[in-house]
Amino acid sequence: MDETQELENRFAQLREDLKENNLSDFRENFLEMHIYEQSQFYQSLDEKERQLVYSYLSPRELAEMFDVFEEDNENIKDYLAEMRAGYASDMLSQMYTDNAVDLLNTLDKKQMGKYLSLMDAEDAAEIKELLHYEDETAGAIMTTEFVSIVANQTVRSAMYVLKRVAKEAETIYYTYVVDQKNCLVGVISLRELLVSDDDEMIADILNDRVISVHVGDDQEDVAQTFRDYDFLALPVTDYEDHLLGIVTVDDIIDVIDDEAASDYSGLAGVNVEEVHENPIKAASKRLPWLITLLFLGMATASLIDRYEALVSEASILAAFITLITGTAGNAGTQSLAVAVRRLAFNDNKKSYLQTILSEVLTGLVTGFITGLTILIIVWVWQGNPILGFVIGMAMLCAITVANLAGSLIPMLMEKLGFDPAVASGPFITTLSDLTSVLIYFNIASLFMSYFIS
Repeated sequence: MDETQELENRFAQLREDLKENNLSDFRENFLEMHIYEQSQFYQSLDEKERQLVYSYLSPRELAEMFDVFEEDNENIKDYLAEMRAGYASDMLSQMYTDNAVDLLNTLDKKQMGKYLSLMDAEDAAEIKELLHYEDETAGAIMTTEFVSIVANQTVRSAMYVLKRVAKEAETIYYTYVVDQKNCLVGVISLRELLVSDDDEMIADILNDRVISVHVGDDQEDVAQTFRDYDFLALPVTDYEDHLLGIVTVDDIIDVIDDEAASDYSGLAGVNVEEVHENPIKAASKRLPWLITLLFLGMATASLIDRYEALVSEASILAAFITLITGTAGNAGTQSLAVAVRRLAFNDNKKSYLQTILSEVLTGLVTGFITGLTILIIVWVWQGNPILGFVIGMAMLCAITVANLAGSLIPMLMEKLGFDPAVASGPFITTLSDLTSVLIYFNIASLFMSYFIS
C-alpha cells in the first residue's frame, strides 16, 4: 500500500471516529499524525464535521495545526468565523505570534479587534506590536518567541533559562546574548552550550560577530542574508540594536515563494494567485495589461501600414516579419528574466554599465549566429544572397536591441522605485515587435534595388 492510499485510509478512519463520536480514538489517531497531515485532513472536512473537531481539540492543539496554514488560504476567514469567538481568540493567542499576525491581517479591522479584545492582555499586546510594522519588512515576519540570555551568567544558568522557555520558543538552535539594556551583543549555538563547562561564563564563549537585520529591512533583503549565510534564524534589531525578535527559515521559505510568485506574475503580465477567483474578477485584473498592450500593438500595425508600399514592391518581405519579431521578442524575454533575477538577488558584482554592455555583447553574439543561420537558409531557399543579408542583418540588430531593452527597462524601473518584475514579458515582447519592424523595413529599404526583380 503506498503512502497516499494509507493516508486516505487514516482520513476515512478519522471521519468514522467523528461520525461515531469516538472522542478518545479520534484524538489518539489525529494527534499522532504530522501537523501538515492534520491540516490536510481538517481542510477536507465540511463545517458540521469541523464543529466536532473544535469540541474534541483544545485551542492549543488546533493552534499547532493552524501554525502551518498559509495566510493567503482563502478559507481562513470562514474557519475563524465558524468557531466560537472565545475559542478562536484562544487559538490565535496560542499560535506563534508571527503566524497569528499573518492570519489576523487577512481579517477586517472589526473582526481583528474582536479577537484581540478577547485575548489575554499580554498576548494581545505582543500581536498588536507586530501588527504595526510595515508589510513585507523584517518586523512584519519576525516572531517574538525566542531565547535570549545575558552575558554575565554561567552556562548552567543559561541552560536553566533555555529549558524553561524552550517550549514556547519557535527555535532554540541559536541563543542570543544581550546586555542589561537588551542590546544584542552576541550569539551562542545550542551545541556550544551543550559542550561547554557548566561554570563557564557566557561572555567568554559567545560569538560577538553576530549577523542581524534591521526591523525595517525589506523581506527580500532578509531572504538574501539567509541565502548568503545559510542561517536557520536571524535576530531583528531596532536602530539602537535592541533585540526585538527573530526571523526563522520557515518564514523565509514563505517569503521566497511569495516573491517568486510575484516575479512570475510580472513576467507573465498576470496575477498567478488568481486561480481561485471568479472569471469576472480575474478578467478585470488582466484587462489593463491587455488594453495597454493592444495600443502598443496598434503602433506596430500602423508602422507596418506605413511601409505598405515597400511590401507591395517586394512581397517576399512580408514572409519574414513574424520570424524577426518573434525571435527578437524571445531574446528580449530571456534578457528580462536574467535582469529581474539579478536584481532580485542584489547581484552587485557588476555595475549597471557593465551589465548593459554584457547584454549588448550577448545580443550581438546570439544575433550574429542567428542572423548568419537565416542568411544561409534564405540564400538557399530564395537563391538571393542580398535578401538573405537583409533578413540576417535585421535579425542581428533586432535581437541586440531586444536584449538591451530586456536588461535596461528593469534597471530603470528599479531606479524609479517600481518592482522590476512589472516590466513583464508581454510588454517586452510587444515593444520588441515595434522596434524589430522599424529595423527590418529600414534595412530592407536600403537594399530594395538588389532583390526586386
